[in-house]
Amino acid sequence: MPTSIVKYLGDKKTQAIHLRSNSIIETDAPPDNNGKGERFSPTDLLATSLASCMITIMSILAERENIPLQAEAEVTKVMADNPRRVGEIHIHLKLKDFQYTEKQKKMIENAAYTCPVAKSLHPDIQQKITITWY
Repeated sequence: MPTSIVKYLGDKKTQAIHLRSNSIIETDAPPDNNGKGERFSPTDLLATSLASCMITIMSILAERENIPLQAEAEVTKVMADNPRRVGEIHIHLKLKDFQYTEKQKKMIENAAYTCPVAKSLHPDIQQKITITWY
């Protein structure tokens, strides 16, 4: 079964419909590529999906280990030229420290670094990940 249907809406915008849930994501070309930047660009979604995947995998681990998780990620996408592509993705993960043991912290961090999106991105895309425990 297909995952989604993507339709062109005109004016460099698209709409993606997730077939299982009917949730919708719309995109727009960024201003530096002839768009208005009124929505996530496709490359914004690529970078954002890395952070979302990291937090999702950490949450699966936290649930399995019966430990709390409070996480937030700040995402910065850096474009490269020749060819135009995502060159770097900077993720700053902010994780609340619920008095975790060092072993638990390492497990959570490892879950983030080994998420499927991180492992699916081309090695030429630099993934610069920082984690702050607060």
